[in-house]
Amino acid sequence: MTTIYDIAKRTGYSPTTVSKAFNNYSDVREKTRQEILRTAQEMGYLPNAHARTLTTKKSWTIGVLFVENTGAGIRHPFFSAVIESFKQVAVAEGYALMFISKDVGGKRSGYLENCRIRGVDGVVVFLSDYEDPYFRELLESDIPTVVLDFETALSHTVCSDNMNGARQAVEYLAQLGHRRIAHISGGGNTYPGEQRELGYRTAMKQLGFEVPEEYVTVGAYYSLESGYGAMKQLMELPQRPTAVFASGDLLALGAVMAAKDLGLKVPEDVSVMGYDDIELAGYVTPALTTVRQDTGLLGTRAAELLLASMNGNGTRASREQEAVVLPVEIVVRDSCAPPGPS
Repeated sequence: MTTIYDIAKRTGYSPTTVSKAFNNYSDVREKTRQEILRTAQEMGYLPNAHARTLTTKKSWTIGVLFVENTGAGIRHPFFSAVIESFKQVAVAEGYALMFISKDVGGKRSGYLENCRIRGVDGVVVFLSDYEDPYFRELLESDIPTVVLDFETALSHTVCSDNMNGARQAVEYLAQLGHRRIAHISGGGNTYPGEQRELGYRTAMKQLGFEVPEEYVTVGAYYSLESGYGAMKQLMELPQRPTAVFASGDLLALGAVMAAKDLGLKVPEDVSVMGYDDIELAGYVTPALTTVRQDTGLLGTRAAELLLASMNGNGTRASREQEAVVLPVEIVVRDSCAPPGPS
């Protein structure tokens, strides 16, 4: 088995310099570090994870707390895209990812206890139930965290500008001439759903448009099925809307399916607009007009914040928690058009 002493002999550097290069010490020149890493790769060197942990006092592991209610899990296109971009940054810095749950060895415990047992250096959180006391316990601990799609002063947070994105969606539909605009909400039990519904209602009020309560339906779990059901309700109203803004693309795609099954054409009879810009949105017929979130930037910024927090100095309580809100944009495709004759 190749050792650091073998690499030192091959490169001419001391074993200490070789070790420092592997552990990213700042007093090793980048040219030297790259030469050592290249030689190590050529010689098939595999660093001992346990020895690395003892040397650096770090596990080089980031916990991923991922719990959502759609049933799709990490297969959901939005979450998978964000996690992938997060992983790319973390892996490039030498970290591995480990999923965290409340169960350890078949015994019910909590997120914090699991993190302690696994010895993770930090945690990225994607959670559907932010009222969970076990989540609060983790936030109040000294383990660095970054939370996606939530707002709290106890952790770094990263999210898109959900409220402004919803306002842009309503304003775009209004520019096309729509006045009867309905909303398929993601529900008030999620932070993005709450913010997008608030943005919808704010924009409608500012534009002077009426919002009958039956114009706001809940698309539970952001699923195709709930979007389908919500759209059927809207299309069966005595005065149905001419446009529907959905809080997520899967909801919007379900809405398009429901409209077609009811014998309606999209966008000729009703316009449908989504939120997220998942990859599928550009390939369906009609291609979906939507609000684009930058999933790559969401994951990248989350990773950068967490890594900085994990590698920073001082206690967690002394470090200011940063709340990053990223801009969104309208992506115009084929599912929206001016309203037809009433």
